[in-house]
Amino acid sequence: MKKIIILSLTASLLFNTGCDSVNINNTQGGAAAGAVLGAVLGGIIGNNVKGGDTATGAVIGGVLGGLAGGILGNKMDKQAREIQQSIPGAEVAVTEGGIFIVLGENSINFDVAKSTLTPAAKVNLDKLVKTFKDYPDTNLGIYGHTDSRGKLDFNMKLAQDRANSVKAYLVSQGVAENRFYTKGIGPAEPIADNETAEGRAKNRRVEFTIKANQKMINDAKKEAGE
Repeated sequence: MKKIIILSLTASLLFNTGCDSVNINNTQGGAAAGAVLGAVLGGIIGNNVKGGDTATGAVIGGVLGGLAGGILGNKMDKQAREIQQSIPGAEVAVTEGGIFIVLGENSINFDVAKSTLTPAAKVNLDKLVKTFKDYPDTNLGIYGHTDSRGKLDFNMKLAQDRANSVKAYLVSQGVAENRFYTKGIGPAEPIADNETAEGRAKNRRVEFTIKANQKMINDAKKEAGE
């Protein structure tokens, strides 16, 4: 009950402040207030989950707005924390509407000019499978990268092949195929120095984004009574 009262008071204060201090029309005001409220609720609700880190929930909640935004942000917070717990060294960065996974020492890397998954890559992907399957109402982006050596056309195709290779493996492990979006980035976004062998090895990688799909958004709205 205390949490409900706090949320209610927060909503009241936010909406009253928005109406008193900003001269905007109803549509703009509702959108702005909803976004702020969603961010605050995303943070509050996320923080009330054991081990909560509110950054993800606050941003995602702000995108959707309102109580539904807080609920959605909370669910995404939980998924982000599960990934951090299951993969040592993993971090999540907030994107608009979703999360970007930085795998760190458990990165999915490839041999030179290859898109075939190494045994180590499969082990690291297996760490993600359970969390991906536990949250079926999210869409998963896979982005393939290369080092800077070789022709650009070759690297772009190689990057796409790497993303597709990761998708195929995750599908073989039971993650629904229709959840994926793949894209080859090529050498455009290095994370290490391409002048060294060690740096090039780090750049031959894939990265992931996780975003709520429409069903997850609709369920959050339904749960919020919107």
